[in-house]
Amino acid sequence: MIDSCTSLAIATHSNPGVYALLLGSGVSRAANIPTGWEVVEDLIGKIAAASGEECGSDREAWYTERFGAEPTYSGVLKAVGKSTAERSGILKAYFEPTEEEQENGDKQPTKAHKAIARLVQRGYIRVILTTNFDRLMERALEAEGVSPTVISRPSDIEAASPLQHAKCTLIKLHGDYLDLTTKNTTVELSTYDRRLKKHLDRILDEYGLIICGWSADWDKALRDALYRCKSRRYTTWWTAHGTLTESAQQLTTFCQAEVIPIQTADEFFDNLDERVSALEQFDRVHPVSTKIAVALTKKYVAEDKYRIQLRDLLMKEIEKIVTEVCSDRYPTAGTFLTDLLVQRILAFDAASETACCILKEACFWDNEGRNADTYCRSIIRLANAAKSGKGNPCAVSLRMHCARLLLYAAGIASIASKNLSLTYRLFSGSALSDSPENVDLTLAFAREVDLWTPVFQSLPGMGKRPLPISDHYFAVLKPVFSDLLPDTVEYRNAFDTFEVIQSFYSADIVEQVVPGAYVFRTNKFSPFSRLVADVKEKKEQSDFLLAGFCRGEMGRFEKAHMLVHSDKWCTLRTERLGSK
Repeated sequence: MIDSCTSLAIATHSNPGVYALLLGSGVSRAANIPTGWEVVEDLIGKIAAASGEECGSDREAWYTERFGAEPTYSGVLKAVGKSTAERSGILKAYFEPTEEEQENGDKQPTKAHKAIARLVQRGYIRVILTTNFDRLMERALEAEGVSPTVISRPSDIEAASPLQHAKCTLIKLHGDYLDLTTKNTTVELSTYDRRLKKHLDRILDEYGLIICGWSADWDKALRDALYRCKSRRYTTWWTAHGTLTESAQQLTTFCQAEVIPIQTADEFFDNLDERVSALEQFDRVHPVSTKIAVALTKKYVAEDKYRIQLRDLLMKEIEKIVTEVCSDRYPTAGTFLTDLLVQRILAFDAASETACCILKEACFWDNEGRNADTYCRSIIRLANAAKSGKGNPCAVSLRMHCARLLLYAAGIASIASKNLSLTYRLFSGSALSDSPENVDLTLAFAREVDLWTPVFQSLPGMGKRPLPISDHYFAVLKPVFSDLLPDTVEYRNAFDTFEVIQSFYSADIVEQVVPGAYVFRTNKFSPFSRLVADVKEKKEQSDFLLAGFCRGEMGRFEKAHMLVHSDKWCTLRTERLGSK
């Protein structure tokens, strides 16, 4: 099932201008901007201090008792500033940054504001509703060259351009911080002017809604507007950091909203912008979530500053595979029919596709191998989780299938980019770190080939294949490499080279050969023959030994070559093809 963030990205990309944003105080929280009520409470504290009195923790109660009226934004401001200029100066300290705050990045547009502005500039968002008083959204939009139509009081509505004709309409439901009609108190927030109510009803009826940073607790008039809307033309998407409030839960049920768990508004909108950007650039046959991942990988691997984002992208996909492979749907205890295990292999193939595509792109374009540790750690994480099960030996072992596919995808890509140093790091770095024997993934597989072979021979079309595991990996990864290696011969050469190197690596480390289908395609022009000829000619100066294989020693290579050459599969190759 496609995750909610991907669904929203698809919906936003496919329906430009259809979704309006509803932004609450949570969106500006990262900028250290106070809410309107926080401003009121702080001003009450200053009034008490200037009067030589203690207002205690309940500042609202103190003010009501002291002045005989409940505090309101306009009332408190008028009490502390008699003129417009005085009030403006007081408020400036709350909403405009000082030089020190500018240096710290406070009270300035956040990643969320900037990502929203980019979406607006490209036409995906045209209407923004906000309960915030600050001007961070306006500043972010102006930085992107967008001059929004701003509605901060009901009288602005009549003079505003029609929604469909404006590049962006920003509706400040509770006013601007310099506007004394700004709403704060429960009474003020209980109703809207009839003009604003009519305008809001039209927006909620005609647009889908993306809600972020709004608790729904205090704004009765806004809650009422959502309850009045009965149409469901487009989905309501409601982001949630932690548990929704009771008011929000009731509204999500009424609106049939899709709830999206998030960590921060910055992360959510930045992620949405990147996913929509990826969809703009790519329209290939991969599932959409894979297309997005591939586009992001290309962006992240190009510059070292994105190494954390690349790691997070890859590890998030790895955790999805771990959850799938280790779920109760695939128990390891008991006796299993071969057909059931075959279905499990096919399910694991599908679960691994996106991660394979990420590693393929990363290892192909990462010429310097800057992120090699990230690639290895992702494979290790998957392999360790897979091997932790107990039960039927074959069922437990097959959980390692996804990690093997990932190693193949990464290795083939590094070979296709002629980066044998990265290939070596992938092999040597794929040790199962929590194993007391520190066993390599490749070497662990070498000991279980015979266990896997009967199951893979039961896959469609593999019944008579002597090396069905290799042939299956070749078939599964071929479409993954269709963009980088569209020519079948080119892809086969990269695939065979990977398996040749894998055989030499295992022969050198544990004196046991991992067989590969290359043995049935060996001639003087094959990857096997070319590698052997190159090493024998250049010895320690060959690319293979310089990369670190056989510890760079010719003697170790010759010993490994002898083992590979005398392996039962090479013997069978000799018998069938009459070549050595």
